[in-house]
Amino acid sequence: MSSTPNEALITWMREHEMSSNALAEAVNQVMGELTGKVGGLEGSQVRNWKSGRVKWPKSASRTALEMITGLSATDLGFVPRGKSPALKARPSEDPVHRRAFIAATTGTALSAAPSARLTVGRADVQRLSARLDELWLLDDQNGGGPELEERAVALSSYATELQRTGTATGRVRSRIHALAATFTATAMWAATDSRHLDRAQQHMEKAITLAGLSHDGQVQHQIWRYASTLAGQRGHWADATAAAEAAMDTSAHRTDPLYASLTHARLALALPALNEPTRARRAIADANEAFARADPDAARPTSMDFYTRGELDGLVGVTFLRLGDSARAEFHFHRCLAALRPDQHRNRAYYLLHVAFAQLGQKDLDQACSTAAKVIPPPGYTPTGRIPHLLNTFTHHLNKAAPDASATRAWNERNHTNQGDLHDRSARRPHPASVRQG
Repeated sequence: MSSTPNEALITWMREHEMSSNALAEAVNQVMGELTGKVGGLEGSQVRNWKSGRVKWPKSASRTALEMITGLSATDLGFVPRGKSPALKARPSEDPVHRRAFIAATTGTALSAAPSARLTVGRADVQRLSARLDELWLLDDQNGGGPELEERAVALSSYATELQRTGTATGRVRSRIHALAATFTATAMWAATDSRHLDRAQQHMEKAITLAGLSHDGQVQHQIWRYASTLAGQRGHWADATAAAEAAMDTSAHRTDPLYASLTHARLALALPALNEPTRARRAIADANEAFARADPDAARPTSMDFYTRGELDGLVGVTFLRLGDSARAEFHFHRCLAALRPDQHRNRAYYLLHVAFAQLGQKDLDQACSTAAKVIPPPGYTPTGRIPHLLNTFTHHLNKAAPDASATRAWNERNHTNQGDLHDRSARRPHPASVRQG
């Protein structure tokens, strides 16, 4: 099949008099600044971008390109795999900033003035904030994974580098620290969602430090609630409780009832494992009461958009499931599912599987298997995030509860076939090394 040349990239390179080899060198230098390891891009790979043979470069290359050009990957003519709406075009960067960045990465400006420091201002904060909103939308719709984690780490490194090399007011420095912390927290969440818990722990420790430097109560609240989730994933329930309680000490919890509601809901999730059912139910009541007081129109970061009445029902449902009240849990899960937006694919799959767990807890094996089957990925799609882990957990619980039931045998047969399909798809997938060439 013939490829369509990427005219947008070709035009940009022509306007800026950059050859394929020069652009490859610039991308490699920026990747080195972002990740600590200089990239290995060659001019031939840039020519593949120009010819259209590679329609969507790897994440690190895209991030470097966007910082060099001041344009989004889609504005540069690249086409996302699956054309995800989360990867919509971003605003172009300030031309002066772009020229300075190009000059710096190609070595034509700093050689004359090695001690020069860029001024970091509100425009830089706005650019990074736009990229952060983009990552949150991607996570909200599709869940975490290695690509989201990689992009978040690269952007955190870039924000940290701005702090190190630029001059800024105290207020701007606080915002850059807050953004670096939030990018790192996003990487932590993506790693947690894909069950890379040791990596998530490393991100969390860095995020806590950066959040402290930011003096931003909303960011600190986000870090501590992510830390609570991570500790729960690791089965460290005392730590999960302590992190939720730390979130209560933030200004966001004290001043905004919506943040307070989420804090109480996170605390409730951790308490059943500590054998504190009364306190867990009280935390549920506190979460509901605070949510009722919250102003839905108050200005908040995009990271709080997920926390709706439906999401609160979902968290309450998980808590009741952990308290052993499966019927009440199922009631809240159905309310949650009814309130989710159509584009919240990850959350829908997550809570559907919890409906199956609740039905299994009520000994309704056939219905539980039928519900869980709705989450099994269709042919040609390999799931990411926590869903594969939860499907395996459901299989384990089903076989433990009723190993000889006909529903269990049918599920095991279906699950075995599906796992075989996933294995075949993985075998057909190009080797990661070949994918990274773009």
